[in-house]
Amino acid sequence: MSADRRPFVPVDFDRPSIARVFDALMGGQDNYEADRVVLRQILELAPESQVMAKEVRHWLVRTVRYLTDREGIDQFLDLGSGFPTVDNTHQVAQRYNPEAQVVYVDNDPVVQAHGRAILAANDFAHMLGTDLAQPAEVIEELTHTHRLDFDRPAALILCAIVHHIQDLDEARKVVRAYVDALAPGSFVVLLHQHNPADGSEAADVATSLEKRFNGTGLDTLYRTREEIESLFEGLELMEPGLTYPHLWWPDGPRFTPLSPVNFTSLGGVARKP
Repeated sequence: MSADRRPFVPVDFDRPSIARVFDALMGGQDNYEADRVVLRQILELAPESQVMAKEVRHWLVRTVRYLTDREGIDQFLDLGSGFPTVDNTHQVAQRYNPEAQVVYVDNDPVVQAHGRAILAANDFAHMLGTDLAQPAEVIEELTHTHRLDFDRPAALILCAIVHHIQDLDEARKVVRAYVDALAPGSFVVLLHQHNPADGSEAADVATSLEKRFNGTGLDTLYRTREEIESLFEGLELMEPGLTYPHLWWPDGPRFTPLSPVNFTSLGGVARKP
């Protein structure tokens, strides 16, 4: 793995981090009190959120498995990846293709340090400490280091990250910049927080969580289905389309009951023609 030459960014232990809050939701140890404060606030509103975090991870596992095993994709760009821990992109992809190239991008300095340590012995997985909201910079570095070959199909992963971009037009521009750089036959894997806005309990939970996140530095927009669909413009959604994570190619019958939180995320996999 090449060294990242960017200047050191000190960790602010008093501010929560997206990656570390998700780590706390997953029951991990790579988080601090500021992150756990947010976790407790989330669980107060939606006690099932820890179960939902695992649902999101299971969804990611299924999508990466599908792309590697069924579509033959052997290079992945995972943006806003968080900690590359158990059953993350590189482990799933390399289970089916040991030489699958995986690049994680995350600007959290704690994630970068842990990621580089975890991936140090893996010649085909890398951690890039760039801001995903600067696609030109990310793409330039990947091209310069030859980590990914943009002349061949690749998979772009945006798992639970685009909803942190507050302006929808800006979110579309960021996604489009990456899609434009991909070769035909590439795929986009995207999961986004969703507000059904239908008066349901799920809509109430989504509205409450969005308000609770506001001003924490982890502001999260729970967008409508139409807004989320617009992020896939020009792409061909694969079956079963944009849907709830638990409905996207489940591995078998469901043994745990669904809760309103299960209906506050939408995910899809789309192909670039």
